[in-house]
Amino acid sequence: MVIDNIIFQLSAIIIGAAVLGTLFLYAKQPIIIAYIAAGIAIGPSGYGLIKDTEQIEQFSHFGIILLLFLIGLNLQPSKLMHLFKKTSPLTIGTSLVFALSAAVFALMLSFDINNVLVFAVAMMFSSTVISLKLIPTTTLHHKRKGEIMTSVLLIQDILAILIILFITGEKGESTLITFAFLIGKFSIIWLLALMGVKYIMTPLLQKFDMVQEYTFLATLAWCLLWAECAHLMGLSYELGAFVAGLSIASCIIAQVIAEHLKPLREFFLILFFFAVGAQLNLDMNLKLLFAAILFGALIVPFKALVFRQAFSWFGEPLEASRELAARLSQSSEFSLLVAFSALSMGLLTQEGAMLIQVATISSFIFSTYWVVLKYPTPISNNSRLNQD
Repeated sequence: MVIDNIIFQLSAIIIGAAVLGTLFLYAKQPIIIAYIAAGIAIGPSGYGLIKDTEQIEQFSHFGIILLLFLIGLNLQPSKLMHLFKKTSPLTIGTSLVFALSAAVFALMLSFDINNVLVFAVAMMFSSTVISLKLIPTTTLHHKRKGEIMTSVLLIQDILAILIILFITGEKGESTLITFAFLIGKFSIIWLLALMGVKYIMTPLLQKFDMVQEYTFLATLAWCLLWAECAHLMGLSYELGAFVAGLSIASCIIAQVIAEHLKPLREFFLILFFFAVGAQLNLDMNLKLLFAAILFGALIVPFKALVFRQAFSWFGEPLEASRELAARLSQSSEFSLLVAFSALSMGLLTQEGAMLIQVATISSFIFSTYWVVLKYPTPISNNSRLNQD
């Protein structure tokens, strides 16, 4: 039965993640890597206890939606727009540098032009999940470093959505028209969400604020409502969830809501990292496997160097620039989505997709080690660096 299969898969994931998580913590290793390792170990490339990861991948997507909702809950729209104006040139400029470097690497491997272009755009972005998972909540919500990181990642997410729309052919007559439609749709959702908060959510939350279960249920429903609306309008679930959180950020109980949703977010993020490991296909040419791992190892310090210089040019202090650069140094989960879209449209070969997949996951691992060992994170084994 389907339900039996789902229960078995979830049981295997949680037990496997708990066992490896324990071993990794004893070995003083980042627990996120344990989740990825569990995916590799019991997924299709390992013992094969879970042969089809599609259901788990769908479940894990919920964690990213909640993550973006919680980020929106702790940002003020006026401050976000000010940061967008500052970080947009920086984000676009660094993305182009990363794309160019990735294109050169793919050309060195003798890929054709389509594979080179797809690999280049796939490597442009940083991981929203990794970056925000590894930054302390106090830094993310109340300090300038967290605000700047959020604005850079959101601009990258918008660029990634545009690229995926372009690849899949849902772009109309030109990229400019696509961008205009995207902004228009975002504006409509934002205005409707603001009106909904003013006339629906705020009165309801004020009337029933003593019933915690209702507050939890209503805000979760608000998040999923706008995530689904965004998806139906051709945007991403994550963007809709972020708008939902941003629209309700001015409510007095926003911080309480965020605390209530944290455990739910953590559960689904475990599924996300497991799915990342389970999707890793190691059945590939050894030369290509080595090249992908090498690129994943090289892109982390290269991205950090470029970001550090860019943040310094835009007036950020040296120490803040270094930390922001390290936290944004990996590739993105959007890299995997770009690869899947291009593969389905015949613009990318299987070898090119494997290169993107292994390079992205490798960068996740190298970047996580760097951040956890050097900077404050909620998952550090070092009491001095463990901050939530």
